[in-house]
Amino acid sequence: MSSPTAVFGAPQVHSAAKRRKVIFASSLGTVFEWYDFYLYGSLAAIIAKQFFSGLNDTSAFIFALLAFAAGFAVRPFGALFFGRMGDLLGRKQTFLITILIMGLSTILVGVLPSYASIGVAAPIILIGLRLLQGLALGGEYGGAATYVAEYADPKKRGLATSWIQTTATMGLFLSLLVILSCRLTLGTEAFEAWGWRIPFLLSSVMLGISVYIRLQLDESPMFKEMKEHGKGSKAPLTDAFGKWKNLKIVILALFGATAGQAVVWYTGQFYALYFLTQSVKVDSTTANLLIAAGLLIGTPFFIFFGWLSDKVGRKPIIMAGCLIAALTYFPIFKAITHYANPALETAAATSPVTVIADPNECNFQFDPVGKKVFNSSCDVAKSFLAKAGVPYKNVAAPAGTVASVKIGETSYASFDGSQLDKATFKTQQGAFAKATGDALTTAGYPKSADPAAVNKPMLVVLLSILVIYVTMVYGPIAAWLVELFPTKIRYTSMSLPYHIGNGWFGGFVPTIAFALVSLQGDIYYGLWYPIGVAVMTLVIGTLFLPETNGKSLHDD
Repeated sequence: MSSPTAVFGAPQVHSAAKRRKVIFASSLGTVFEWYDFYLYGSLAAIIAKQFFSGLNDTSAFIFALLAFAAGFAVRPFGALFFGRMGDLLGRKQTFLITILIMGLSTILVGVLPSYASIGVAAPIILIGLRLLQGLALGGEYGGAATYVAEYADPKKRGLATSWIQTTATMGLFLSLLVILSCRLTLGTEAFEAWGWRIPFLLSSVMLGISVYIRLQLDESPMFKEMKEHGKGSKAPLTDAFGKWKNLKIVILALFGATAGQAVVWYTGQFYALYFLTQSVKVDSTTANLLIAAGLLIGTPFFIFFGWLSDKVGRKPIIMAGCLIAALTYFPIFKAITHYANPALETAAATSPVTVIADPNECNFQFDPVGKKVFNSSCDVAKSFLAKAGVPYKNVAAPAGTVASVKIGETSYASFDGSQLDKATFKTQQGAFAKATGDALTTAGYPKSADPAAVNKPMLVVLLSILVIYVTMVYGPIAAWLVELFPTKIRYTSMSLPYHIGNGWFGGFVPTIAFALVSLQGDIYYGLWYPIGVAVMTLVIGTLFLPETNGKSLHDD
């Protein structure tokens, strides 16, 4: 160990080359880790078929989304465990461990047998691997952001840490690029049968590169200096969350910064992809290409807003991003429908669909164990419309009324299947689906978006705008969080609100939004969730969180 410096907290000067190496090494490893994590989300529809085939179609897709969200749900626990480790043992060692866990878990997903091969063990093991990924990611971000910030020029801390902020989007972009390459090379049938495993297995190469790079790094000099002077925390969890002075900032950082940042982030990237494929029925290859184009155009703005936060502050940029997103989500997503599937928009306007049913017969159609049968007349009608991607309104009918679907001015009666045997139910369900489906086709409702009618340039513009919103709230957030907390508990303190915000508020955006849309029939209804959270963050962050630009990281 080197001898202690004379004065703890004296400014440390690092060469520009050293800082660039730290930023590059930390960012590249984090890109690969996000790639691993996002592969699952990008392939959720295929994974639903491979690992949840024992459930009905609607439950399988929702359960696949929940398995995706499970990785987010445990991120705060990973933040606590690895954050404590990082504040006790060091930044470098901790995020070397996290990338090993993440990479190995991803490789195992690539070789995991499907539900058809080993039954219920397949989804159980899959969820276990997702939990390991979430725990690892919970320790990754705080370590990388803290490590870079502690090396950075104080006047350029927002710019330096913004490179870490690009890694999530670049990891998503890389996952989409690899998936598209495999899909186009193998063909859709082969890719969905076995080719989807290739992107997971490629993680082994990325894991080797990431470990090698991180082994070349030195420990954060600020952490080493703190340890040499005996200034480190012996109980990071107690110091971070057992003292109200710090716990108050943790709580405010969650509700006044990371929660709103998270929902804007996941709406602009993941929910936008789900909306294109599930709600407006754009084919998956086109949708992925459009999202990739938006990410490519928008990603440089992470750096721009990180740089700008060094000039005007972190807080005003993040709050502005939450405000603009909340005000414009509805018109942007309606414009996406207009340019992606104009036939659907026209049909919904000229021949609106209404489900007329007894509300007591309408169930929330989600059964994770696949044992419940949704066979009321209301469930039959809504299940068909949800699978067809048809927006509809709900009208309450008197108790005992058999549900009906009204298309324009014509009604089509559903049927009560609760007393029917399986064969009879299937026959009547098929007859209802054919009659209603033919009526929808006659009314102009498309089964999928017409490729010739998809206005790709306008969709790229709209998706790029959504990504720019992401860059506004996410570009400066690392610098803001790092500057809110003292060095001895920085890793622990900043990791928890970040991962609760992103893991719980953000990670559940696709699941909650999809469930809300299924419940209400309005394809835009799911947007109320991210809008509500963004407004909450705007109010709390504006009123209660301080601006930190220019703060010394030694102000402990």
